Amino acid sequence: MRDFQLPGRSPVHATEGMAATPNPLATSTAVDVLRRGGNAIDAAVAAAAVLAVVEPNQTGLGGDCFVLYAPKGRGPLIGLNGSGRAPQAATAEWFQERGITAIPTYHAHAVTVPGAIDAWARLVADHGTKGLDELLQPAIRYAESGFPVHGRISSEWGHAAARLQRDPNAARIFLPQGRAPRPGEVIRNPQLAATLRTIGREGRDGFYRGAVAEDIVSCLRQHGGLHRLEDLASNRPDYVTPISTRYRGLDICQIPPNNQGITALIMLNILSGFDLGKLGPLSAARLHLEIEAGRLAYRDRNALVADLTKAPVPVEELLSMDYARRLRERIDPDRAMTDLPPPLLQKSDTVYFCVVDRDRNAVSFINSVYHSFGSGIVTPQTGIVLQNRGAGFRLEPGHPNCIAPGKRPLHTIMPGMAMKDGRAVLPYGVMGGDYQPFGHVHLLTNFLDFGCDLQEALDLARVFYSGGVVQVERGVPPESVAGLAARGHRVEVAPEALGGGQAIWIDWESGVLTGGSEPRMDGGAMGF
Repeated sequence: MRDFQLPGRSPVHATEGMAATPNPLATSTAVDVLRRGGNAIDAAVAAAAVLAVVEPNQTGLGGDCFVLYAPKGRGPLIGLNGSGRAPQAATAEWFQERGITAIPTYHAHAVTVPGAIDAWARLVADHGTKGLDELLQPAIRYAESGFPVHGRISSEWGHAAARLQRDPNAARIFLPQGRAPRPGEVIRNPQLAATLRTIGREGRDGFYRGAVAEDIVSCLRQHGGLHRLEDLASNRPDYVTPISTRYRGLDICQIPPNNQGITALIMLNILSGFDLGKLGPLSAARLHLEIEAGRLAYRDRNALVADLTKAPVPVEELLSMDYARRLRERIDPDRAMTDLPPPLLQKSDTVYFCVVDRDRNAVSFINSVYHSFGSGIVTPQTGIVLQNRGAGFRLEPGHPNCIAPGKRPLHTIMPGMAMKDGRAVLPYGVMGGDYQPFGHVHLLTNFLDFGCDLQEALDLARVFYSGGVVQVERGVPPESVAGLAARGHRVEVAPEALGGGQAIWIDWESGVLTGGSEPRMDGGAMGF
């Protein structure tokens, strides 16, 4: 129970339906769709489209998405991989011949084929009840008439302003006054509104063929990219079988590789052998175990996780309890390990949200352009921010995640779903690129081991091991910081808030939905 004398927010309770997103405009859109008889998929796609307009640094039509969906709240759980692929001309040899040893982060070479629109269209066609054109109308209105920029987004927009200035189209659309918009200022993107109308009218082909595709490819070619129209036309999302592990009586489910969701499952398997509940939620002892489990799991992610259709990934072995036991034996509760490499990826900008409707259809949905404003490249005619997911590829021959034609890169964005007795009980997720496995584990263990309610589980201060340093939010007690340092960790205050999450608990006996939303972001949970 929260202390009502201190700042904070309470969990949201409802019975008919609920949405939790990082932006109030998206949350209200999703709830409005539910009130008008749409199901969770309808509401999720409408919210995703709105977020693509109002949080262009985080997500967009030029990005990717992953989805976990439980029809009527029951298994088998459906997974959809909506991540894009490298162009057919993108071979490791092409880069090696030109002396390129790493994919440049903000370049056309980092732009993989956007997968989000294909995924939205597939979800609506297969599981929705409304037409794509209807669902895109709120986003079209915000793009055409304008939307007020919220505080957290304004701050992150400002951090990316110098990079946006390098691209004339990005500067024209997103820095209309020569600077990032301030909180409450209104931004418009009429070109994106026209693009959304085309998609609503023509479906996925309105994006992957015709004038929109031509604008994307022409733009990328002008920036030195290897993309061709055939790369877009041939793109398809894939239904995948989720992977899972059991933790504290729940089946915790993730998307399989090329997604990094397996990293969180490895961490949970390691931590399942410790009695975390006997430790303080923000004690050095608890945080140390979380950090060490993460370091071991990330080591395996960096070495082994890749596109399953292009490279072998030992999923079964990585998720075995015997393997978890062997990893657990490496952890000294009183001392940090000294022989592990740091994670190799970086922070990303992403939107995660979840929706549950009156029939208990439950969807866990994540959409991203990777870094803030992705590659920094914006299409001239269609107003699309193009992602830079290809920066996640490696160029070392023989590495499982080495770039190859039509291959998907290791992907950081990961929706989560917890099941119990074959029913969905918790669609959840935590944004933040590399941080996401830590965020998933921190949220779940706060909730399941320490008895926090969903909002408290999201509120609680966070830590993250990155680049040889333990980043701690300012909410971590000084004595815990000292305790981590005494164990041999190099500790620094995190330069910015770590991650952003949403979650909805489904109580099947009472019929009540309980939502929590990230206090570090602008949004909220809302139900009716």
